[in-house]
Amino acid sequence: MARLKPLSLYRNIGIIAHIDAGKTTTTERVLYYTGKKHQIIDVHDTKDGKGSTTTDYLEQERKRGITIQSAAVSTEWKGYQINVIDTPGHVDFTIEVNRSLRVLDGAVVVFDGVAGVEPQTETNWRLADQYNVPRICYVNKMDRIGASFGHCVKGIRERLGANALLCQIPLGSSDEFCGMADLVAGVGYIWASDDKDSTWETVPLADLKGRLTFGSTVDNEWIANLPKLREEMLETALALDDNAFEHLINTGEFDPAVLKRCIREGTVTGALVPVLCGSSYKNKGVQQLLDAVVDYLPYPGENGGISMVDEDGNVIGEQVVSDDAPARALAFKVINDQFGTLTFCRVYSGVIKKGDTLQNVTRGKKERVGRIVEIHANAAKEIDEVRAGDICAFVSMKDTETGDSLSDPAHPALLERMRFPDPVISVSVEPKTRNDVDKMSTALYKMVKADPSLRMEVDKETGQTVLKGMGELHLEITIDRMRTELGVDASMGKPKVSFREAFGQTVEHTYTHKKQSGGSGQFAEVKIIFEPGESGSGVVFSDEVVGGRIPREYIPAIQHAIEVESRQGQVAGYEVLDFKARLIDGKYHDVDSSALAFEIAGRACFREAQKLSKPKLLEPIMSLEVVTEATYLGDVIGDINRRRGSISDQGHKGMSAFVQGFVPLSEMFGYINFLRSATSGRGNFTMIFDHYEEVPASMVAKLMEKEAK
Repeated sequence: MARLKPLSLYRNIGIIAHIDAGKTTTTERVLYYTGKKHQIIDVHDTKDGKGSTTTDYLEQERKRGITIQSAAVSTEWKGYQINVIDTPGHVDFTIEVNRSLRVLDGAVVVFDGVAGVEPQTETNWRLADQYNVPRICYVNKMDRIGASFGHCVKGIRERLGANALLCQIPLGSSDEFCGMADLVAGVGYIWASDDKDSTWETVPLADLKGRLTFGSTVDNEWIANLPKLREEMLETALALDDNAFEHLINTGEFDPAVLKRCIREGTVTGALVPVLCGSSYKNKGVQQLLDAVVDYLPYPGENGGISMVDEDGNVIGEQVVSDDAPARALAFKVINDQFGTLTFCRVYSGVIKKGDTLQNVTRGKKERVGRIVEIHANAAKEIDEVRAGDICAFVSMKDTETGDSLSDPAHPALLERMRFPDPVISVSVEPKTRNDVDKMSTALYKMVKADPSLRMEVDKETGQTVLKGMGELHLEITIDRMRTELGVDASMGKPKVSFREAFGQTVEHTYTHKKQSGGSGQFAEVKIIFEPGESGSGVVFSDEVVGGRIPREYIPAIQHAIEVESRQGQVAGYEVLDFKARLIDGKYHDVDSSALAFEIAGRACFREAQKLSKPKLLEPIMSLEVVTEATYLGDVIGDINRRRGSISDQGHKGMSAFVQGFVPLSEMFGYINFLRSATSGRGNFTMIFDHYEEVPASMVAKLMEKEAK
């Protein structure tokens, strides 16, 4: 079957933002205005459990009023096929944003008009930079008291470092917000009401000043400055086309089609980031946002394809997005439920049909494509084939996991994987009944397979099953989803912190391994210098042996020994981070030496050297932001100091005050209970892992005692 629509009419976009900026509300309006649904459900109407928004369909999402897992929906706007992924804003579920951005061609970044740039916005922005995803900024909630378009734009430019191009200016704010001035089209849009089917009036920019007067001086200044703002927008955008820019400077005229082309080119290359505004809840600006998506964000392949890599992750080429190339797809998400496995894939090239066999290049196994479905949140529509640029789900693939590459068996290729964060918190998990013992292991395996930011292991000493994740909420919801989706009840133990260890100082150590018990024995001697490394440098092994003091074939065994042994340090059994091991000398025996002997020597040398280095215990330090009323700020700051925290910034966001700082994760368990009590329920906080830092010597014994309980 031939392609029904050219690639240029496709848009694969994500909606990303900090929690409560209005992503799901915006997605609901997008589906309503594109005719995909005929009723709007608001997030705050779902907590009674009777209804749900299209993309927040999980029981846990309805109860909490937040997005937990990314959901894909497809719709059409003015002949364009738009595949939308609504992503979570909570820090514990950053993995969902990570894997969505890996496979998307563009993103709409939603901002709360009052709060502006928030911590999770910065995290998501960095992920989009990492995956080279073009963006549009949408300043939402301009109808809220305290909304400030200028504060938002300043944050986009200064905190995110973006070259923000103001394409729209709000007309009024809070209760007076009535529409926006479109600097690209040269007109203003004034809505008749807040109704979802309200019409808007199109007014020339020159007429807005005489027609609109607001109670806020700042809002009136935006109107007064419209001619200047439009001139700045034109010069910034048309600077990408020398002829158009020269024509503008000489005559003051420009071609509207060339202007849009320049903005599109700047957006796709990342030189510009268009900024729009609106109020999704009050049904203003969503249609204009959809127009901007099709006008400025790239179609599949316009911003390049995906890198092809070798087994070590080194880039060896690029896979262009084309139907005529061999079939290649990237699995970016796996969902397991009682009905089977859904493997979400982005098809980068070729055509994949029902019944085809694909090679899982990552795992070296073949997978048969039994059924292909197009996903609309929790509903699925069967289709016969998918082509380059499509996002779909394959049903019941056995061996494919998140990040795996699927290819035409005749033309295998590894596609660039996603990068996943390491967990920072762990809990013990136990079945509630004896009957659930076996079922719990299977259920946990399915949850871990679906979510790469989860880890599961069995504690060798206690025999307990340990689940590691990104935060308390992440682990709590994982256990709850096992109950609702897989029918397995489990209880969660007290959270534990993932500490790390490091070398305290440089140590040169020699270890000799001798074993003689009749017949050939074992002999190996190694001399290694262990040096503390820079934060984030990882484990670096350096072979500096000269003169054949250790035969070449034994060197890999020593390196392997050190890498394995570093996973369990000598302070408290935690992984050892950031050091360099320099193998400088050693001895061997013609008969008694072997790879095993040198591996044993390498392990023992590491253990003894770390003990001698005055090793450090490291703890995860979290970046914390608390937003509350100014009245409660003193109590919040005092509490942060009591938790061994440090304050880095404080100020105001609209009507609220905020404080930012750094606090050890071990001091933050149950923080939400304190905050609710101290702020009469009016405070909220965001916590993101920032770095590892040495635990003060006086605190080591106390922390280890607390962790052991």
